[in-house]
Amino acid sequence: MTKSMKAVRDRKTDNRRISQNMEKAFKKMAQVFGYPNREYKDRVFRMLLKDPKVALEVYNAMNGTSYDNPDELIITTLENAVYLGMKNDVPFILGTQLVLYEHQSTPNPNMPLRNLAYVACVYMAYVFGDNLYGRKLIKIPEPRFVVFYNGTDKMPEQSVLRLSDAYESKSEELDLELRIRFININPGYNEEMIEKSPTLYQYVKFVDAVREYQQQIPFPEAVEKAIDECIKKGILAEFLRKNRAEVLRVSIFEYDEEKHMRMEREESRENGIAIGIVKTAQKYHAEKEQIINQISDELNVSHQEAETIYSEVEEYIKTSQEEK
Repeated sequence: MTKSMKAVRDRKTDNRRISQNMEKAFKKMAQVFGYPNREYKDRVFRMLLKDPKVALEVYNAMNGTSYDNPDELIITTLENAVYLGMKNDVPFILGTQLVLYEHQSTPNPNMPLRNLAYVACVYMAYVFGDNLYGRKLIKIPEPRFVVFYNGTDKMPEQSVLRLSDAYESKSEELDLELRIRFININPGYNEEMIEKSPTLYQYVKFVDAVREYQQQIPFPEAVEKAIDECIKKGILAEFLRKNRAEVLRVSIFEYDEEKHMRMEREESRENGIAIGIVKTAQKYHAEKEQIINQISDELNVSHQEAETIYSEVEEYIKTSQEEK
């Protein structure tokens, strides 16, 4: 057996050992902390990057490297992380780095905190069975965090999200920081980098095609049309032919989830406005009917809907005061 063949075999053995240890560790943590087993849906982005060749291709495009052996990469997609109520799209180990790629279609300022919780669990699973209280230093891979964004909200080409942005107060020297590289992959952004990865480039084209059709026809039909068009043009053609039904299913799920989140944000905004109106009006002893009319005007809802909102807000304010 040649040295290169032995190295490949050893890496595959390490891959299996790490995966098995992580699975055991996550199950143990689930039992200890009592987390429920949650179901997480796949994403088109994650489906693509679960292929080690594609993950390596994207890594090279982002870092200006030229790794060409997928066996050097250990995919650590932790299915059992769902026991802990968290999921990262594509985590993998390459050399001495633990790379955590995530895809987002909606801005989320809590991503650093989520990634901190996730990477802590990954490390606990990674060293499962080792003696953390021993005299020997246990080596761990350096973490690198990246978020690929392709939502419709306008965002900068690149930015850095920091855990310290969530601190209520900051010292000059932070004892704990976590930085996420935020990369906008919408058309017109980071084009030079994206073009270095054929798969990432074609994924952007596919999403753009879906959005174009979505302006004319219902979303499920838009995905079908985009799949047909991309196959004809050779955009993710093999992947889309092979996974057509699954791509349609997860695309619809992503769309529904994003729509639900937008509705929740809008509802939260409206609740905040209504609470502000009622509190201010009560402070100045305004009549109930005046308050209802103002809610109706501000939120552009019917008088009957405004009455319902007023009753709910009044009950909320009363309960909050009692709890104090």
